[in-house]
Amino acid sequence: MQLFMATLATETNTFSPLPTGRTAFMEREFFRDDGSRHPPRLGNIPLIEWRRMGEADGHDVAESISTFAQPAGTTLRAVYEELRDMLLADLRAAMPVDVVLLFMHGAMVADGYDDCEGDTLARVREIVGPEATIGIELDLHCHLTEGMRRNANVIITFKEYPHTDVAERARELYATCLAAARGETKPVIAYHDLRMVSMWRTTVEPMLSFVRKMKDLEGKDGILSVSFGHGFPWGDVPEVGGKIVVVADNDMTKAQSLARALGEEIWTLRRETATHHDTVDEGIDAAMKGSGDKPLVLADVADNAGGGAPSDNTAILRRLVDRGARDVATGCYWDPVAVQICLEAGIGATFDLRIGGKCGVASGDPVDLRVTVRGLDAHHTQGGLSGGRAEMGPSAYVEADGIHIILNSIRQQTFRPDAFTGLGCSLSDKRLVVVKSTQHFYAGFAPVAREVRYCATPNGAITPDYENIPFTKKTTPYWPKVEDPWAGTNTF
Repeated sequence: MQLFMATLATETNTFSPLPTGRTAFMEREFFRDDGSRHPPRLGNIPLIEWRRMGEADGHDVAESISTFAQPAGTTLRAVYEELRDMLLADLRAAMPVDVVLLFMHGAMVADGYDDCEGDTLARVREIVGPEATIGIELDLHCHLTEGMRRNANVIITFKEYPHTDVAERARELYATCLAAARGETKPVIAYHDLRMVSMWRTTVEPMLSFVRKMKDLEGKDGILSVSFGHGFPWGDVPEVGGKIVVVADNDMTKAQSLARALGEEIWTLRRETATHHDTVDEGIDAAMKGSGDKPLVLADVADNAGGGAPSDNTAILRRLVDRGARDVATGCYWDPVAVQICLEAGIGATFDLRIGGKCGVASGDPVDLRVTVRGLDAHHTQGGLSGGRAEMGPSAYVEADGIHIILNSIRQQTFRPDAFTGLGCSLSDKRLVVVKSTQHFYAGFAPVAREVRYCATPNGAITPDYENIPFTKKTTPYWPKVEDPWAGTNTF
């Protein structure tokens, strides 16, 4: 068979002050024709798996672009169209194609396109025709649209948050699509709209067991795949919100029945799965009052670059300074100007430095500190998702009177402890470690923490105040904005 594969992805926070332009795709992570032959990064992990499996099975593999832009604001129309058309041109050149495997985020929005994934899938379908099998792997923070379902044969999302299963889901998509292409199955896709906007952490109960249940249902009684698309709350699009996805073998009734049953289960768990968020002072208090040989890890969820935030909000840093906190590490702050000053000063230099607060309302005010440069790296990286590496760019580690701060030049959320330790900042001797991340930090930091807590800083770009997100395009009621979004209907 002839296989075709590509990655075109970003997660769009339509409320972010940072537009997503060409540089975001071309300089951070861009390959054409050979992304699968490079070391793993987020965007090429599925391509590596698909090439390995396809070539092992004796198939011809054609590869197009692999690009995954850091989450930010709406993508410029010309940029999306350029990348999409590049992918489509490569597909035409590869024809005839039996199977198309795409890795896209599922929450990409461009000027004029609320559903970039659905638009791309529709154009792919026009080229390959009705007989080819099209499969798409999505981030679980996706907007599952009718455009996607109409044009794909198989839709599979990540099951884990943090996303430790990117490669596993790629293998699942490959196997499901190849079986369909061989005529062994006839996949049908059912959605169930939860009418919920929230976040679900799969590392703890009851979501831990729910993920296990989804996996246990697969491969039995005609159920090919089960996914829970959590949705991305900060996307102002009509389809925002959580959905269950079930792919069954030629039985839509069975697929819809299971999707609804699983949706009802998530609904009953809505309060149990909600995350408690400390205020800034509550988080600091918990760290300062605690004891033990490990630090408390506090997640600054509202300033997460992985959700489109600037990652230079200073609310927690300001309180740490005002309260005279010591033995604290915090990062990573996106501040290329401060990094450049540190690089020029050199390790050991002490001087006044203005940190953060540079991108607008969501950033807060800058904090002026007397700092000493403790570590520098012109090409800093940290461990990323599913075994890949995440570029941090030129980075600096500075200390200000017992507060240890990591500054980076490439906007990136904090994934792993080596974001700190790779610059020489130890964590084992700290009482508090503040990470700018919502959940992807968890796999790396939970083992080194005495406790993990979450903090919602005021005015952050992705503050988890779901009932008050200023949607303009969502017309259906949803929880928690209304207590019962199903009131007045005959169905759940």
